[in-house]
Amino acid sequence: MATTHQINVQKRDDQGKGASRRLRRDGFVPAIVYGGELQPVSIQLLQKDVWHASQNEWFYSSILDLSLNGDVQKVLLRDMQRHPFKQLVLHLDFQRINENEAIRVRVPLHFLNQEGSPAGKTSGVVITHELNEIEVSCLPKDLPEYVEVDLGALNVGDIMHLSEIKLPKGVEIPELRLGKEHDHAVVVAKEVREEAEAAPEAAEGEAAAPAAAKKDEKK
Repeated sequence: MATTHQINVQKRDDQGKGASRRLRRDGFVPAIVYGGELQPVSIQLLQKDVWHASQNEWFYSSILDLSLNGDVQKVLLRDMQRHPFKQLVLHLDFQRINENEAIRVRVPLHFLNQEGSPAGKTSGVVITHELNEIEVSCLPKDLPEYVEVDLGALNVGDIMHLSEIKLPKGVEIPELRLGKEHDHAVVVAKEVREEAEAAPEAAEGEAAAPAAAKKDEKK
C-alpha cells in the first residue's frame, strides 16, 4: 500500500513574478495545483518545509497529502524549480490524482545484497547500475516509494534487465509493453582485469612508435 505524506499549504491570491518574488523574500515557495475536475489553484508553502521535504526520496515519488486548512488533496509532484546556486526552491507544480485511475511515476531503485553476491565477492569485477530509477504504472494505492532489486545471485558476466525486476503486486513497467528492444539493462557485472592488463601493452606500443619515428628522422 502506498505511503502518504502530509504537507501544509496556504492559498495565495497574488499572481505574477513580482508577487512570487515577495513570497520568496518572506520565506515561502509559490506553487500550483492542477488536474482532475477542479480548476488550478495557486498556493504557497513554507520554504523550510519544502527544503526539508526535498531532501527525501519520497517527495519525488510518493503521493502527497496537501492540506489547506484541513481540506486534503492527494497529489504528485510533477515539477520543481531550484535556484541555480542557493539552497532555495523557486516553484512547485503538483498534479491531483484520481484514486481509481492508474498513474505513471518514476521511482528510485534500491539495490540489495550486492556485496554478498558471487560477482561482488570476485576481485577485478565492476558492478555498474545502468539505471537508478524506473517509470512504473499502477493505481495510486499500489504506488511504491521505491523498488528493491535483489543482486544476491548476481554472477560475473551477468546482465540484469528490466523484465527481471520483481515488482510489487499491481505495479508494472509500461516500457516493457513496447517490445524486447525496450528491455533495458539495469545492472551489469563486468570483469575488467583483461582490459587493465591490455592497457600497459598498448602503452608500450604507443611509446615504440615515436622511437621508431626518431630513427627514421636521423636517417
